Amino acid sequence: MDVSNTGRKTLLLTGASRGIGHATARKFGAEGWRVIGCSRQAFSPDCPWPGGADDHVQVDLSDPKLTMEAVSRIKTLLNGAPLNALVNNAGISPKGPDGARLSTLDTDLRSWGEVFHVNFFASVVLARGLQEELSLGKGSIVNVTSIAGSRVHPFAGAAYATSKAALAALTREMAHDFGPLGVRVNAVAPGEVETSILSEGTDKIVANLPMRRLGQPAEVANTIYFLCSEQSSYVSGTEIEVNGAQHV
Repeated sequence: MDVSNTGRKTLLLTGASRGIGHATARKFGAEGWRVIGCSRQAFSPDCPWPGGADDHVQVDLSDPKLTMEAVSRIKTLLNGAPLNALVNNAGISPKGPDGARLSTLDTDLRSWGEVFHVNFFASVVLARGLQEELSLGKGSIVNVTSIAGSRVHPFAGAAYATSKAALAALTREMAHDFGPLGVRVNAVAPGEVETSILSEGTDKIVANLPMRRLGQPAEVANTIYFLCSEQSSYVSGTEIEVNGAQHV
């Protein structure tokens, strides 16, 4: 076991390079956690958490074979240490020309497959492949779903929305299956959050939100951290809406 990481809790985070993922890595790093990040992108020196480059796994989660290979690399990085949290944050939402929403009528079948591999199947592969390490750490799994998983959204495409709905259902199933291993499983469903992938016209949605503002990535990250902390030690199988009451 790597002595330098003994005593520190460890987070495995997908989609770590931007937006909610970046804020989550910042939060856990500030709390003293070791953060192992997974991203399609190479590690950026702009990322402020310590050990980031050494604990970065570059992987395309849309490829099942590469995702399974990533599990072996993560096990090597852990080197026998427990995994205390797995946050399945990676997600893709393909758009049509000029950023148009892709519906069930015009989404290419290959795009459906890529979206579900990243947004849904990767969560299964990582959790199942790392079940021993998660059990050893009495870990917490957090799946990042979306408000689009429960209603038709003006910008989120059909493939994205249905993959997030499936991920919410998976959260329930995983909570049942991983509970006997001492592992809790929950979901966080963000609404309109201020990131680089916001669609044009989001301001019209925000104008009708009860709280009349966009959410911040750090606000989602704080909720994720709560679900991975002892403060939520008897919370499992739930989905927390983080959307300023957009869902009401």
